[in-house]
Amino acid sequence: MLSADHGRMIDEVKKVESWGVHWLHIDIMDGLFAPNLTFGPGLVKSIRPYANSVIDCHLMLSEPEKFASRFMDAGADYVTVHAEALREGALKIIRNEVESKGKKLGVAFKPATPLSSVDLHDAAPSMVLVMTVNPGFSGQKFMPEVVPKVQEASELFSDNQNVEIEVDGGVDMSNASLLKEKGATVLVAGNSIFMSKNPEQAFKEMRGIVGSSI
Repeated sequence: MLSADHGRMIDEVKKVESWGVHWLHIDIMDGLFAPNLTFGPGLVKSIRPYANSVIDCHLMLSEPEKFASRFMDAGADYVTVHAEALREGALKIIRNEVESKGKKLGVAFKPATPLSSVDLHDAAPSMVLVMTVNPGFSGQKFMPEVVPKVQEASELFSDNQNVEIEVDGGVDMSNASLLKEKGATVLVAGNSIFMSKNPEQAFKEMRGIVGSSI
């Protein structure tokens, strides 16, 4: 939703859901962890009554343990925190809050960060997010050198089909099929949809490439 019209977010939610969208990915940035400022819990709370979709909040925050609970209370179904921002004990705090609220936890990795930097089996996430651009701004160029990490994440949880493998950054028609082939189950597409000449057609074409199950 970073690429949507920020002045008409409720209308944008209704619009994309009418196309068949069933996940809303909301990028939360604090200007510290990522060089941009975006949304707060208030935005999530304002759209929650109008959204039938899963609300997936990607917390690009320097201290996610201070804010994850607020986003869940606002209506987030998933809160995804960055491996690079996790101080000692922070992940345990967040995981306990997620479990107590009946929500789902994601762990995200910048392109250069290895999956091994977090004990993912101990963390027991519901989603692993592999970033194929560096956090900050929409419209960046996809980094194909990160694709093997998507497969690595998929293989890491090959015995647990309940863990989503999400890819975010430069996802478009040219790489969507490859990402699904490597094990991605959730694709985040912003600019390639909203900035196209016909966003609805672009979404439906991408869904046609990867199938409706992703």
